[in-house]
Order: sequence, then C-alpha cells, then structure tokens
Amino acid sequence: MRNLLVVIATATLISGCQTAEDELTTSSTPVTVSGPAASAIAGDMASRLAEQIGPAGTTALKMEKDSSDFATALEAALKGWGYTVITDGKVAKDVKPVELAYSIDGVDGQVLAQLSTPSIALGRAYTASATGATPASPLSIIQRN
Repeated sequence: MRNLLVVIATATLISGCQTAEDELTTSSTPVTVSGPAASAIAGDMASRLAEQIGPAGTTALKMEKDSSDFATALEAALKGWGYTVITDGKVAKDVKPVELAYSIDGVDGQVLAQLSTPSIALGRAYTASATGATPASPLSIIQRN
C-alpha cells in the first residue's frame, strides 16, 4: 500500500510539470484599414493622447517613418493638435522628443489601435468600415513610471 501511495504522489508531481504541446498563440494579425477608417481611428487616438501627455507647444513627438494609411493619418492628426512630429530622425540639439510607437491590428473582427510613449500606453478597439470607424471598447490607459 505504501508503494502505491509513493507511485501516485510521484505521478501527480510529474504530471504538474508537463506543458501543453501547443504553443501560446495570439489572435492578433496586422490589418490594413481604409483611408476613412484610418483617419477616424488616428483622430480619436491623437485626441486621447493629447489629453494625457500635455500641451502641444512644449512636446515634440518622434515616430518611425511609415507610408501606411494609419501612419499618415496619425501624423496629420497629431500635427492638427499642434504637436511637432519628427519622422526623419533629425532632431535639433535643444529638442528632446518623446518616442511614439503605434500599432494597428485585427482582433476578433475588430481593429485594435495602440499608441505608446515611455510614460503612457493607450489602446482601444474599433469597428471599422469602408466609410470610417467607431469605438467598440473603452479607452485603455496604462501609466508607466
């Protein structure tokens, strides 16, 4: 009986160490949105970012050069809010720009847009169509120290 308990205890401990054969996957895929949808998403995200990072006159934003509809619309929306947007990497000596990363992905039939700086990250899901986009979730805000 004692040997049976040792075998059961050993089997229980070893089974807890096993991992599933399937790797962790995500359902996020890069997505291309129409021009009007990209503009609507970029406009909304730019306004939400402006609420969080402060006045445009004192903040320059540096983002990667990209020719996608979303990148172009985001740059235009940020400039519309008065921010200096640097995409060519050339920064004046007296200017310390805030690095801005962005992504737009497809998740479960919706579009997930994310903007990120060293101090804050914003995310929101949208329902996109050929004529625009509408928010499908509340705005997610992550403050970083």
